[in-house]
Amino acid sequence: MAAEKLRDLSQPIDVAVLDATVAAFFVTGSKQERAAADQILRDLQANPDMWLQVVHILQNTKSMDTKFFALQVLEGVIKYRWNALPVEQRDGMKNYISEVIVQLSSNEASFRSERLYVNKLNVILVQIVKHDWPAKWTSFIPDLVAAAKTSETICENCMIILKLLSEEVFDFSRGEMTQQKIKELKQSLNSEFKLIHELCLYVLSASQRQDLIRSTLSALHAYLSWIPLGYIFESPLLETLLKFFPVPAYRNLTLQCLTEVAALNFGDFYNVQYVKMYTIFIGQLQTILPPSTNIPEAYSNGSDEEQAFIQNLALFFTSFFKFHIRVLESAPDTVALLLTGLEYLINISYVDDTEVFKVCLDYWNTLVLELFDAHHNSDNPAASVNLMGLLSQMPQVLQRRQLYSNPMSKLRGLMINRMAKPEEVLIVEDENGNIVRETMKDNDVLVQYKIMRETLIYLSHLDHDDTEKQMLRKLNKQLNGEEWAWNNLNTLCWAIGSISGSMAEDQENRFLVMVIRDLLSLCEITKGKDNKAVIASNIMYVVGQYPRFLRAHWKFLKTVVNKLFEFMHETHPGVQDMACDTFLKIVQKCKRKFVIVQVGEREPFVSELLFGLAATVQDLEPHQIHSFYESVGTMIHAESDPLKRDEYLQRLMELPNEKWAEIIGQARHSVEFLKDPNVIRTVLNILQTNTSAATSLGTDFLSQISLIFLDMLNVYRMYSELVSASITDGGPYASKTSFVKLLRSVKRETLKLIETFLDKAEDQPHIGKQFVPPMMESVLCDYARNVPDARESEVLSLFATIINKYKATMLDDVPNIFEAVFQCTLEMITKNFEDYPEHRLKFFSLLRAIATFCFPALIKLSSQQLKLVMDSIIWAFRHTERNIAETGLNLLIEMLKNFQQSEFCNQFFRSYFIQIEQEIFAVLTDTFHKPGFKLHVLVLEHLFCLVESGALTEPLWDAATVPYPYPNNAAFVREYTIKLLSSSFPNMTAAEVTQFVNGLYESRNDPSEFKKNIRDFLVQSKEFSAQDNKDLYAEEAATQREQERLRMLSIPGLVAPNEIQDEMVDS
Repeated sequence: MAAEKLRDLSQPIDVAVLDATVAAFFVTGSKQERAAADQILRDLQANPDMWLQVVHILQNTKSMDTKFFALQVLEGVIKYRWNALPVEQRDGMKNYISEVIVQLSSNEASFRSERLYVNKLNVILVQIVKHDWPAKWTSFIPDLVAAAKTSETICENCMIILKLLSEEVFDFSRGEMTQQKIKELKQSLNSEFKLIHELCLYVLSASQRQDLIRSTLSALHAYLSWIPLGYIFESPLLETLLKFFPVPAYRNLTLQCLTEVAALNFGDFYNVQYVKMYTIFIGQLQTILPPSTNIPEAYSNGSDEEQAFIQNLALFFTSFFKFHIRVLESAPDTVALLLTGLEYLINISYVDDTEVFKVCLDYWNTLVLELFDAHHNSDNPAASVNLMGLLSQMPQVLQRRQLYSNPMSKLRGLMINRMAKPEEVLIVEDENGNIVRETMKDNDVLVQYKIMRETLIYLSHLDHDDTEKQMLRKLNKQLNGEEWAWNNLNTLCWAIGSISGSMAEDQENRFLVMVIRDLLSLCEITKGKDNKAVIASNIMYVVGQYPRFLRAHWKFLKTVVNKLFEFMHETHPGVQDMACDTFLKIVQKCKRKFVIVQVGEREPFVSELLFGLAATVQDLEPHQIHSFYESVGTMIHAESDPLKRDEYLQRLMELPNEKWAEIIGQARHSVEFLKDPNVIRTVLNILQTNTSAATSLGTDFLSQISLIFLDMLNVYRMYSELVSASITDGGPYASKTSFVKLLRSVKRETLKLIETFLDKAEDQPHIGKQFVPPMMESVLCDYARNVPDARESEVLSLFATIINKYKATMLDDVPNIFEAVFQCTLEMITKNFEDYPEHRLKFFSLLRAIATFCFPALIKLSSQQLKLVMDSIIWAFRHTERNIAETGLNLLIEMLKNFQQSEFCNQFFRSYFIQIEQEIFAVLTDTFHKPGFKLHVLVLEHLFCLVESGALTEPLWDAATVPYPYPNNAAFVREYTIKLLSSSFPNMTAAEVTQFVNGLYESRNDPSEFKKNIRDFLVQSKEFSAQDNKDLYAEEAATQREQERLRMLSIPGLVAPNEIQDEMVDS
């Protein structure tokens, strides 16, 4: 094949053959030809000398695909090997690329026809600039500006290059360049911006060419956020931009530039200019978009340009107000303009576009929070240390609240009208207008709900009366039919539910009595199944949000629960699910109310409920019945008298226990009875009901589980043998049959029930002694005997729970557990990274439990077995599946700490130190394991601290293979690490690697500095670039989240009553 000769790069490449090969790959080739071409092109790309052919290819080819292929080769060299190339080769390439760009962009026709090619060349040039400028190409900016002045098309392309450069340095540099390099480029751009500034102003004042003006505005937009402010406010730039704003062709680009200026915030120095800019802007805007315009309607009928204008307008107002609203508040003549701007923004907030609404909502949230904080501190002087200072600010705070009272009232209306759907609501309208059960959660909507809820709570705190009035007025319009519509009722009820906890208790009680009364009567008077389902869903949502009210009003609580029981017979999709969910939520917060005799009642509600239990659950699906049992279990758990508790539990479990006794009785006559699929389903259902009750009852479930435990293990053993026999006879496909799946479901549920009970039960050794020994044979030995496809991963999690619960008392059992599960599970999971995913995670969780609480058992393992453990840990953190890798790393850290403190410290680290270090560096730098960054750093830090601590008294190196002795372990590890990294990253110099390793040693006791060193190394080694690097900063983000949680807890209503983990006083 002619293409094979392309591999010989000792002479100039045959461009015609290369063209044909590229064409075969992209356009003309058959499947085989394409595969062959792909292989050749890959080999060429991988050849380190291929880049020397790039100029020859670009000069001789007409094919755009070939040009792009050549530039791709070049880009790889610039990214990874540029600094290692000889100076004359670098300069030659740089000059050639510059010349081609000038040549193509100096001529209007070629500039338009070769646009894609020129754009790619621009990108290549900017990549070179990132390496060479400012040190090795000091004249880059003056050269560029000089070239721009020679022709309008060259000028247009120079603007594109300038924009690219700004984006590369300021927007995309994190993870691409070291902190030092970014700083250097920013300083150079800043110091040379004068030339760029003059060029832009010259173009905007002198050129009539539309494309050039647009690309200049576009370049300016990229620079405005970081250039020295004098260039904006002490030059004609702002006036020039405001002149372009009314011109339709430039309106959007100019608005984007003005938005960048609006988002700058450096104290009060330029306040006068900001006021002037805003005043002129509002004047022009009122001509372009009169205040009386119905913006949502205009948006839905507008062109793409017009819609973009509204989006940009939202960004401008939100940016300007975020930083400069205080300036506009300060003078009477600007207050009116400020209110006009807010009015525009409220109207834009009604636009039916998610992105536009998000922009507005974020700002409203910020503004309302700011107003609330001032109001909160003035209402709560204790929160402010300086009381005298506070008193002097009081009139100002009240004045400000007065100023915003009208916009805030309109904002409440907006929030109520557009409230997003909360997670608890399961009943939605589909695209055909039918009311159905929601099948998938929409995360965007949940995030939006969270922000809207927070905003509405602040608004409610600012004026409870106005909030209440608007909500009741809207509810009244639902009742009299004036505004009756599903969406209107939904958003209103979601808004009512979301402000729970923000009002004073007496006001909340008064408000809710009216709301619930109106909703119940709306349910009575409205006809139609769908309508009733919508109202039912809203009643359930609202009552579920107000546990404080329900606890204080038994009559209402009882009415609500009976209403939920009514909804449990309603077969409309989603209604029963929501009724069961709401019932559980209410019971968890009001549980004590159901087990005491209330005024006017003969017996506790729980007793009355148990009496009618069968009738209440008769229309529910199995999963709903399980939820119901968990709720009643929660009630029973609240009863303090143990005798009554046992009596209630017995009554609760009466139905499933009768069925269970009947099945076991039949099985004693004939085991075949247990093989009937319907019987298996019934057994499964009974076990699931038990698990649900055990979830809420914990230790109190002891009498019930004792009743069925041994029979249950017998059924488990029998089903297990059936599964194994089926798989042995029927081969691997037998495990997919419905019969085997059903049997395994029963086995899993048995294990889940025992695990749930042991996990929830209080730590009482006698419970462990009663339940663990019988399982050793039935469950553990059964696991070992089974074929791999019949082993339940739940066995592993059950024993992990047992060890986590009973800790060191399990020491003697660990060898048996090891014997039964270790070897056979490892064989299942080490063939590849995919099979048996459930077993993987649970296996490593079990190992971690053993390492944490039964470490002495690990020390007793033979060296062969310990090697298996260590290999399996390394296998775990090599996984790209995040949970498994994290479990493996946590387990490794546990092992390192425990062995360091044990008498086998030297022995262990001599065997594994080097292997662990090597493996951790491998996953740290391979880009597939970024989420584990924090733990990788912790392991390395532990290792480096260990060798410096003197805890290791014997050498880590093997004297037989190392010719000369090292003075100490630290010196050996330092040299080994340098060798390891130098051979792994040939693109880094020995000096760079040595500097990094020394830095690790010096910063080993300073975690944040240690982590920063590693981040910079990852960028330098080019292992992390042009990818999402947020995982490298995950720890900092977690600290921020915790601070935010504490702030939210301090404001009434911000954390929903159902999310507060308290034993709410409901006695």
